[in-house]
Amino acid sequence: MTGFKKQDAKRAMTLYVAGMLAVAVVFLIISCKNKEKAIPASPTGYDLNNPVKYKMPEDLTEISGFAFHNGKNDSVYAEQDEEGFLFNLKLGDKKANYTKFGKSGDYEDVAICREQVIMLKSDGTLFTFPFSQVRTKEVTNVQKTKGQLPEGEFEAMCADEKTSLVYVLCKHCADEKTSKSSSGYILKIQADGTLKQAGSFAIDVKEIERLADKKRVPFRPSAMAKNTFTNEWYILSSVNKMLIVTDINWEVKNVYPLSVTIFGQPEGMAFDNQRNLYISNEGDQLSAGNILKFSFKK
Repeated sequence: MTGFKKQDAKRAMTLYVAGMLAVAVVFLIISCKNKEKAIPASPTGYDLNNPVKYKMPEDLTEISGFAFHNGKNDSVYAEQDEEGFLFNLKLGDKKANYTKFGKSGDYEDVAICREQVIMLKSDGTLFTFPFSQVRTKEVTNVQKTKGQLPEGEFEAMCADEKTSLVYVLCKHCADEKTSKSSSGYILKIQADGTLKQAGSFAIDVKEIERLADKKRVPFRPSAMAKNTFTNEWYILSSVNKMLIVTDINWEVKNVYPLSVTIFGQPEGMAFDNQRNLYISNEGDQLSAGNILKFSFKK
């Protein structure tokens, strides 16, 4: 082979390799962009990978729910899933005060609405008492509501101040005949602090699976909150490490995967009146419980 032919062959090979690399890069970029479109990293206005972490005192290692009063973040009202106590503290405090409202039990969430504190037990029993008693040693006026929710296990609850409605999602309910939807119930706060059923709703688990690009999602809601600025519902599923966002009518809009290094065991969630999002994680023998703050940014 002459020198010219060798040079032509080398040049052709170089162009071929360069062309193949260019094609590979284009496919890689398209693939990444498609993944970004399919599974967004965070809801609009938030960065779920960049929180401010507040460690909880030892009493709240197993924090399983928390709430703000009228959206004010100057105090947090929290409970853990073993004692009948409602704790109150400022974010960053090393010690929390508490009031006793009931016997020991598996308490899962707390909401504050119309100057009433609502506590959710895992079996669906609800306890309400006046917010004015949260800083007393022991609550003296507790209303117990039982039988308004079906037999099952419950962890997720939130309340709407404007409507006096309380929303509770099944983690697993006996009357759920299919895993393709997740049942929820609506209760209304009465003048005496008791709660009465006012409706129901359902979340399409098949749509969650489609958006998450998974064949099967054992959806188990562990916390919920309403973004009153967008009229969207935010729902956590700790076992799946995902955040689901629905519209006001519970139609699933987006599914966001959660980092296992940031969200160890996400069990509580709330918004403040500045649109900031907060998510709590239960701790264990090696790590403290925490509340993560995700500041809203336009």
